[in-house]
Amino acid sequence: MDDQEELRRMLEEMRIEHRDLDDVIARLTEKAPFDQLQLQRLKKRKLGLKDAILRIESELQPDIIA
Repeated sequence: MDDQEELRRMLEEMRIEHRDLDDVIARLTEKAPFDQLQLQRLKKRKLGLKDAILRIESELQPDIIA
């Protein structure tokens, strides 16, 4: 497996986890009261995944200078 394929695989796994965190956060906030600390941790993890996804996407799509 080459680097590009590995990056694409990692990217897909991160996107799935990001969507899953979205669902968990939504379910957590539906029920009151909810654990604010847990919610903050989930949101921080989701944001970290988003940053990692953007980094990988930029590696897979080289800059094109017009």
